[in-house]
Amino acid sequence: MATISATFETRREAELAIEHLVQEHGIDRDDVEVGTEGDQNSAGVEASGSDNKTELESGTGDEAALNGRISLVVTVDSEETSKSVQRVLEKHGGDKVTIEG
Repeated sequence: MATISATFETRREAELAIEHLVQEHGIDRDDVEVGTEGDQNSAGVEASGSDNKTELESGTGDEAALNGRISLVVTVDSEETSKSVQRVLEKHGGDKVTIEG
């Protein structure tokens, strides 16, 4: 077992990475954990896609404010798969990509 983690500037980047892993690499969605780099709820460090920048900057509306990076952790069962996941995360904007285990 190995865990691969990365952080993303936007929620959209993290969501694209997840979809790519699930649909094209057969990663089980239950093996992907999404959170924030810090303690606060966050939509990333910059607005993207359909995010309303004004609401995100202030944290109004139904969205979380831009309080920090999005964290993604993927659990896999082989070294070969972990390298493939690492490439996908980096391709979609993942920073601080690490592999443990």
